[in-house]
Amino acid sequence: MAARPLVLDDDRILPTDPGVRAIAREIFAAVRDLPLISMHGHVEASVLADDEPFGDPAQLLVVPDHYVTRMLVSQGVRLEELGVPRRDGGPVETDGRAIWRRFCAGWHLFRGTPSRFWLEQELHDVFGVNVQPSAETADAIYDQIASCIARPEFRPRALFDRFKLEILATTDAPASRLDAHATIAESDWDGRVVPTFRPDALVHLHRPTWKQDVEELGEVAGTAVGTYAGYLAALQQRREHFKRLGALATDHGHTTADTTPLDRADAERIYAAALAGSVDQAAADAFAAHMLFEMARMSRDDGLVMQIHPGVLRNHHPDVHDRFGLDKGFDIPLPVDFARGLRPVLAAFGTDPGFRCVVFTIDETTYSRELAPLAGVYPSMRLGVPWWFLDSPHAMRRFREAVTETAGFYNTAGFVDDTRAFASIPARHDLARRVDSGYLAQLVANGQLSVDEAIETAVDLSTTIPREAYAPREA
Repeated sequence: MAARPLVLDDDRILPTDPGVRAIAREIFAAVRDLPLISMHGHVEASVLADDEPFGDPAQLLVVPDHYVTRMLVSQGVRLEELGVPRRDGGPVETDGRAIWRRFCAGWHLFRGTPSRFWLEQELHDVFGVNVQPSAETADAIYDQIASCIARPEFRPRALFDRFKLEILATTDAPASRLDAHATIAESDWDGRVVPTFRPDALVHLHRPTWKQDVEELGEVAGTAVGTYAGYLAALQQRREHFKRLGALATDHGHTTADTTPLDRADAERIYAAALAGSVDQAAADAFAAHMLFEMARMSRDDGLVMQIHPGVLRNHHPDVHDRFGLDKGFDIPLPVDFARGLRPVLAAFGTDPGFRCVVFTIDETTYSRELAPLAGVYPSMRLGVPWWFLDSPHAMRRFREAVTETAGFYNTAGFVDDTRAFASIPARHDLARRVDSGYLAQLVANGQLSVDEAIETAVDLSTTIPREAYAPREA
């Protein structure tokens, strides 16, 4: 079969109505080359600290990207065949070309998905590929990308600069010493890479490694964690360490949005029970909700922006988690009650000028019913735009339609790419800017905005709003 060409339509994702599309083109032209502000992602800081060439095309574009691997797994491909490391060190495919061939043979599976959009733009714009992946073209594309990443201009720092990344936030465990961040800060490279404090492993008491993680926290913080007071002190010490290395935010992934605080005595009792290995599920859930409230209090005190993204049943397949660990594509959305769940935190800190939170969801039903009304009145709260399962053209458009009339544009927090696949960052931001340009163009066509207002808003959504949402604030 003849190779299909890989050609990017410059009007992709823009509205199909000719009049609205013309307006959208004008708006998009004003934002397409603006700097990228990446405040929520999972690229490892060591990639930029070491600045070594990427290993091979599969390690760059397939293995770390659970958006890619989950689609292939859904069609019967095993994670071992995709080179995803096993926790026990068991055998997995190590031949990058073999992994790449399997990915290319499944290219048709990505039709209509945002992953297809991102991958096409990566292949075409970053690596100059002009044919679609397939079983027949796999080797030629692999060789072309491998040739690129062997050159200095394709090393991580060079791509960071080429992508016009103004800032990149990583996601880091509280016990991380952040050595890679320190290396970057001490280097003569001026790229801005900052850590993000994510304490999930320490607040969910039924995680298998919870006690080990708490002990590691105490060691790194130099604080005894045998008591609840010591545990809180260690968390606060680590937050300060993160701030010293440039952190602007925290990140919290919980099953629910519950933020109900406990009495101090109850929190101490549950913590002690967890250390003794005798805590029940109800108490563990109550402690997780309490700690979300405590993290809000700490954010009010130290100025770190609190990012909350509840509503995910993580590690849905126990065997996959046991063999491969976290974040392997088996996390599934759940409904969330934000109005009741966030009420304790917002009642305590929602009008406090020292507190800022960004709330994300993968439960679309909450957009107009709960999230927009909450963000539309509480000055401390901003809405995070669609991410994960909803970071697709139609879902992004639905988000704008659902929330703008109640919360406006300026109670949102800017796009987040939420990716481990470094080379996909520009494509993900490009998609968001195209969707927003189309939505704003329709408001112009409807007579609701002038073109200059729409352009100003598009620029703000791309750069001004995220800069302000995450701007450092003195505690």
